Amino acid sequence: MSKIAAPRGTADVHPPQSARWQALEARIHALARRFGYGEIRTPIFEATELFERGVGEATDIVEKEMYTFVDKGGRSLTLRPELTAPVVRALLEHNLLTSGPQRLYYIESFFRHERPQKGRFRQAHQFGTEFFGYAEPEADVEVIQLAFELLRAYRVPGVVLRLNSIGDESDRPEYRTALLEHFRPLRESLSEDSQRRLERNPLRILDSKAEQDREAIASAPTFLASLSDANRAHFESVCALLGAIGVPYVIEPRLVRGFDYYTRTVFEFVSDALGSQNAICGGGRYDDLVRSLGGPPTPGVGFGLGLERFLMLLDEMGASGAAEREGIAVIAIGVAAWRHAVLLIAALRRRDEAGIPIVADYGDAKLERQLKRADRANVRAAIILGDDELAAGVLGLRDLMARVQVKLPAALDDPDATAVDVLRWYGELRPASAILEAV
Repeated sequence: MSKIAAPRGTADVHPPQSARWQALEARIHALARRFGYGEIRTPIFEATELFERGVGEATDIVEKEMYTFVDKGGRSLTLRPELTAPVVRALLEHNLLTSGPQRLYYIESFFRHERPQKGRFRQAHQFGTEFFGYAEPEADVEVIQLAFELLRAYRVPGVVLRLNSIGDESDRPEYRTALLEHFRPLRESLSEDSQRRLERNPLRILDSKAEQDREAIASAPTFLASLSDANRAHFESVCALLGAIGVPYVIEPRLVRGFDYYTRTVFEFVSDALGSQNAICGGGRYDDLVRSLGGPPTPGVGFGLGLERFLMLLDEMGASGAAEREGIAVIAIGVAAWRHAVLLIAALRRRDEAGIPIVADYGDAKLERQLKRADRANVRAAIILGDDELAAGVLGLRDLMARVQVKLPAALDDPDATAVDVLRWYGELRPASAILEAV
């Protein structure tokens, strides 16, 4: 019988790779808290109408990439292809905006039916932030800085913040006219998708990745020439504030985002470490999205960062490597030793504040084989307890990295006291670790 494989465009995450994901997610949670953001979680499927109204019917996502199905009740549902619209739906359904501005973040999966390629999956995962309630440029800068701090923490090389403004309803008509005048004479040279979008939404042509559209896009008029005074002042303030807090940027006047809900500021971080697919994360303002989904006029700004692509970037940097060794393997030889070992394992695991993985090999394998298994499990240390150790009232403590072993006098009838001694020794293997503070 043939094996059943994971669907194309999806991937399993298992040890030791899962440790890398956990480390990245832990850093994201800590960073978001530092900026005052609270976590939100939404269902993986929503009413199809949410994305048609929120993202835009003329976007690639809605036209080509959504996983949409009709359930047994006859309702059209869609696996979420992005997360901002679901967050807005949740805000409105639970009346969260009545409490004032909302700073939210998520680490969630999303789904798009597109051709799988390096760093791009049909089920992918995203860290995103959504900041609702402030139209001021300071809110744009806060969100951009949050993304910048994550990249800075990982010392990502060659990072460039690309920045633009695409105005709002007050200056869109003028720019739409300028785009039509530019692209109409070039219609026959455009890709099929761009020809179809020319009259419906010419702004979408600027987001085309088709090779044959590049020349026409490069010579297209920029939005900056069409900005209203208010939108120009907003963009200039964003640039000035970014300079003031030390976030370098370049203005990219033809930068747009792939969703129709964006207004004013749009941005993306890119890195030359990723080659042609160089975008790390992107976002911008969406001041009309809440209103378009039935809520009160509410400004918003946010960004999304794909975790698969970010981990791929860390691989390219050589920064992720093997997961750090962590944890203690408890190895017991003989029935009498196991009676004490089980009590010691329970005592070690009770010390939740230490957060150290404690593993045990419950088989009857010989010492050498158990040590090899502990080594393959990527733990840092091993506790060895056998007849000799019981007779001497000691534990054998082995550093699996340094390949050295010491004896620790232990009151084996007092497993809690012994656990404290073991954790103190383990903490001394990593002097900077918070484990010492926990003990």
